[in-house]
Formats: sequence, C-alpha cells, structure tokens
Amino acid sequence: MEYQPVLGHQNRNYGMANPGYAPAAQGAPAMFAPPAAAAAVDFLGPSAPPPSMFDSMPGYEGTLAGGGGGFLPPPMPASPVPQPQPGPAQPQWNIPSITEETARDAFALYASSKCCYSAAPVKDGVITSMDAFNTYRYRLETFTESRSTEWSHEPYHGQPVDAFSQPPPGPWDVPVKVPSFFVEDEQVMKVPYTSSTKACHVCVGMGRKPCKDCAGAGNKVCWVCNGSGYRHGEDRCHHCSGRGRENCSHCQGQGSMQCPTCHGKQQLLVYISLTVKWTNNSDNYVVEQSSGLQLDNLSKVSGKELFRDSQYLVYPVIGFPDPVVVNAAERLVSEHQGKYSRTSRILQQRQTIELIPVTKVTYSWKGKSHIYFVYGNEFKVNADNYPATCCCTVM
Repeated sequence: MEYQPVLGHQNRNYGMANPGYAPAAQGAPAMFAPPAAAAAVDFLGPSAPPPSMFDSMPGYEGTLAGGGGGFLPPPMPASPVPQPQPGPAQPQWNIPSITEETARDAFALYASSKCCYSAAPVKDGVITSMDAFNTYRYRLETFTESRSTEWSHEPYHGQPVDAFSQPPPGPWDVPVKVPSFFVEDEQVMKVPYTSSTKACHVCVGMGRKPCKDCAGAGNKVCWVCNGSGYRHGEDRCHHCSGRGRENCSHCQGQGSMQCPTCHGKQQLLVYISLTVKWTNNSDNYVVEQSSGLQLDNLSKVSGKELFRDSQYLVYPVIGFPDPVVVNAAERLVSEHQGKYSRTSRILQQRQTIELIPVTKVTYSWKGKSHIYFVYGNEFKVNADNYPATCCCTVM
C-alpha cells in the first residue's frame, strides 16, 4: 500500500515522519518504532532556570530566583530619627452604668434570637442587682513597609532592555506610592536597569517543546485497530487508513507544543522584581476582669474610645489609673519598635485605649437566682446557663 509520511512542524527535528515507521506488508500488522520516552523527557529542558541565567547586579548579589532572599533591612536614616512625644492629655476614665431597662431589652433580644429559648425568664424574671465592671482594651498598631527582591522572567516581546546601562538603584531607593497609614497594600515592580534578554531555559531557545502525549512523534497508535492496520481479519482500518497510527490530537500532528514559559518567543526578559508590602501589625491587651465573663467574648464587641495617640513612634501610656494597662503599653511599644525595625521601616504607630462596658445582671426566676452579662457598645448578651430551654427535634 502507499505510504504517506506524517508531516510535522517545519524546520524542527521532532514532529517529522519517524524513520522507524514502515508500511505494513500485505496481511502483516503495521509496525512503528517510537522514539525513546527518556530521550523525549531529556529534551523537555530544565524546570528551574540555571544560575548562569542571572547577571550579577551591584547591590543585589544575594537575590535568588523564585524568592528566598528574605526581607531587606532598611538603611540607616540620613537624618536623626524623631523621638517619641508624650501623648495627649487623658480624659476621665469613668463610664456610666447601663439602666435596668437597657439590660432587660438586651436580654429580650437575646432570648428571641434563640429558637429553643422561652421568653418566660425575660417577662417574669426580677432583676435583683446590676454590677458594672470597667474592662480596658489597649491596642498598639505599627504600620510598616518591607521590601524583598527576587529574579523574575517573562516572555520577551520587545520590552525595554536596560541592564548595565547604569547602576540600578538600591532596593530602598526605588520610589513607590505609599498608601494611607494603617491600610495594608502591596506593589510589585521591576527594578530599573536590571532587565536583559536570555534564551528560554525551558525550551532551550526553540520556542516549542516536544509533545508529552506522543513523545514528540506527532502520531500515536490507532485506538481502533490497536496498531495492526486491520480490523476483522483482512479489512483495512478506515480510521487510520491501514497505517496503524493516527495523528496526535494534542499537538495536531506536529510533535511539539508552544513553550508555556516563553509563549513561543524563544527569549525571556529577565529582571529583578521588587515587592513592597505595607503591613498593619496589631496587638491587643485586655485587662482581666472579675465579672466572670470570658475574655474571648470581648473580641467581638467595641468599646468607648478613651485615648488615641498616633505619631511616627509613640510614647508608652503614662498616668493611666490601671497599672496593668501601663505595663502592657510599655511592653508592647518596646516589642514593636525592636521587632519591626529589624526587617522593615516603621512609618507610623497608633495606640488606643477602649473602655468596654460589662454589666453583670443578677435576676430571680421561679425562686432561683440566675445571671447574664451585657457587654460592649452593641449590648451583646452572654447567658450560658439560660434557665428555660427546650429540646428541638428536626423532623
């Protein structure tokens, strides 16, 4: 029978008619010697760029491909760092207790939100006492800027190439647009004067890679006749015209695919990528209170802000009536300024003190005494031992 070679991509070694393929003799199965799979895999190219792909840039000698270089410490300031100033005058630290009506309304709203809670304790219960607890929450926020670099690459399609035209600026000398204080953000940009072109390391500068489905042959065993070229004895297979093989549908018979790294451009633009992150590092300290309410509940509510101080570096709170808050402020300010100045640049700090109202309500219902808590500006209620619950059965 007539032999028609499987044509592949022009000017490429893979995807052409394989010399191991021969026409089937009359009554004999079609034969094919596919290329060795190992050879095809060897030609796929390295998965990671070689170190020789990256130039040595002054000031960026430790930069690695794919990250791993770590955050770069900021340079020493050229001018003296401004010293922290004492915060503004501190107001009175008292907060009025909630009324009995407010406590009862909050309790009623809480009970109505529970499908299995009876309203009887709310309607018939008698409040016997209300004890107010002043609970303070100190919060320190340190807004920082950190910078890290890594070698990156992208398909080259005519972008400017500026490597070695002049020394690149240092990582902390590249201008960026700083967001508003305490608003987290991230920017990624090319470092000027670090861009150069290199042959793609994945396809070895060819722009294409051997097809994995057919090992670069451009054709595969016919699934209908299983490579024999015949069906049911002497009937020639109509699917492959008796060749025993069919064009690979994955690469359309070319034996190769466009390189996913360079997108067929054969070259890559290699450059140093700078990542700038602005992070709001926040720590809270809530003073333990003896009301019996767990501190975890207070993280879900807000309080009355009694004190706010924002500047480049804050000064620990002084003159606060609760020494526990003073000690916590001094510890956190020292920790933040020591910790974050090592790997980042501190742009602004802010400290606040909130007074979170907590009221312990004791009430009597059916001759027994019970308690619940009303806390936060939202008047949330905690009543773990609600006395009138029912068992709900889902049908």
